[in-house]
Amino acid sequence: MGQEILVVDDDPKTVDLIRLYLEQAGYGVLVAYDGKQALDLVRQKHLDLVVLDVMLPMVEGLEVCRMLRTQSKIPIIMLTAKTTESDKLLGLELGADDYITKPFSPREVVARVRAVLRRSNDEQDLQEMRFGDLVLDVASHEVRVRGVPQHLTPKEFKLLETLAKEPGRAFSRTELLERVFGFDYEGLERTVDVHVMNVRKKIEPDPARPTYILTVYGMGYKFAEGEASA
Repeated sequence: MGQEILVVDDDPKTVDLIRLYLEQAGYGVLVAYDGKQALDLVRQKHLDLVVLDVMLPMVEGLEVCRMLRTQSKIPIIMLTAKTTESDKLLGLELGADDYITKPFSPREVVARVRAVLRRSNDEQDLQEMRFGDLVLDVASHEVRVRGVPQHLTPKEFKLLETLAKEPGRAFSRTELLERVFGFDYEGLERTVDVHVMNVRKKIEPDPARPTYILTVYGMGYKFAEGEASA
């Protein structure tokens, strides 16, 4: 059975075009024309990815993204006619995995869907890393702090995993963009800062004085030195 994609846009022509190309690429496609319908389908169906327009009736796209992130790790690609840096960063901060700016080529949508699914389905090392009160379970894609599970988006988890696997090593923002978002990701380096900020809020005792993810000024970030225990 092929992977199931939900396409959400209030323009039927846009939905039909994206559906046509995704189905030709071998994906199953469900559609929704407003935010409420999209939320209902995600709750009812087993879906692998959501292509989500920002401007939607009933519940706007960014709010749909935020709500999905409170209950699911499903990959989300935002469609937006807005091109300013702040608009893109807002979507990423809310947990979107990628964004596509209108007008777009339907072939670009297929390529982005494939790339996001490939990154989210990468084989994980079967191991559990412990750093004091922080536990990173790569096999189950779970993070716990003092025994309490913390919900991280797929990109937040990948960022934390990348840093934690090499404690003490400084990563540039560009390198983190490539490792976490993929070589084909046309994002901004500030995207890394947004994700680091979100991860710190979830794992650090005091996000303003981080002890796990440390800033390397003028370069990027590193995980605090010290070997992980089994």
